[in-house]
Amino acid sequence: MNVKFPLGQALAVDREKFAELVTKNIEENPFIEVIKEEVTQISDDEITIIATGPLTSSGLEDEIKRLTGQDKLFFYDAAAPIVTKESVDMSKAFTADRYGKGESDYINCPMTKAEYEAFYNELINAERVELHDFEKGGLFEGCMPIEEMARRGSQTLTYGPLKPVGFGKLGDVYAVVQLRQDNSEGTLYNMVGFQTNLKFGEQKRVFSMIPALQKAEFVKYGVMHRNTFINSPELLDATYNLKGTNVFFAGQISGVEGYVESISSGLVASLNAISLYNNERKDEEPAGNKLEQTIMAGNSIIFDKQTMIGALADYISNCHENFQPMNANFGIFGEEKRFKSKQEKYEFLANRALDIISSYIN
Repeated sequence: MNVKFPLGQALAVDREKFAELVTKNIEENPFIEVIKEEVTQISDDEITIIATGPLTSSGLEDEIKRLTGQDKLFFYDAAAPIVTKESVDMSKAFTADRYGKGESDYINCPMTKAEYEAFYNELINAERVELHDFEKGGLFEGCMPIEEMARRGSQTLTYGPLKPVGFGKLGDVYAVVQLRQDNSEGTLYNMVGFQTNLKFGEQKRVFSMIPALQKAEFVKYGVMHRNTFINSPELLDATYNLKGTNVFFAGQISGVEGYVESISSGLVASLNAISLYNNERKDEEPAGNKLEQTIMAGNSIIFDKQTMIGALADYISNCHENFQPMNANFGIFGEEKRFKSKQEKYEFLANRALDIISSYIN
């Protein structure tokens, strides 16, 4: 099943089909027994990987709090609205990827300065959904509601998600709203950077002020939603192990953000869980490549910080200031070497990481 669809340089998948594919592979794997029941008790002596998400039951959440000593396991972020492609007025929009990095996969909705200022004033004054006391918590800076971002200043958006650069000369265009394909059929588009906590009616009213979206059909409005994560820098090491136990954490709860990042954390946690199991048995002779030898010897597997998989593990276990979930990005490599351009830097970092990973498995 192909779940990927084109989106410039971004890795994009149809989320429902992706979930179906993962579920199918797990259920059909002869080495995995799927038990569909609630877990509310975890022994810190048994080798266990916890990969629960934002819909964690209260029973398991209480058990995780007991294991970690935390009294809070969540923060709130926001999702962006989704519109139908056929409802976008393409006479007032154009297709292109910023800086030409792609095959014109984005739909871009320009605004003049007057149009933007009118939109901005309505945005910062629109009605928001009031949160209950138990819902009030920290917001994920990387997924800030657009109305909160706008309140930081009238040009915050035009230097952020609505910046009108990378498309060549656009005349009197002052801001550009981008729409990103959201399903494999290409019938639904997500409003990039428009995470929001506005009331649904206000979203329809305010976002329809964007010229190309005046008649937009909103199939899903933006919402605030809870994410669950632990204070990993205090609790986990670079193997995603809960220090002093046989328990590992993986996925969003460990402090990584995104599909590929969650898979990365699950891979590291599972390899180290297997290694821990072998360490307890001590009845196998190490064989195979470097990675296999490490696992069979029962030693911890910590990937080099100059690889993305290692840099993410290092970040979640060592970031002690204002810890928030982290996506894969070149910034967490902490590279100090000077380069002539970003492209040269990124190519160097990527190639170096691939060489290091190859040394583990070849």
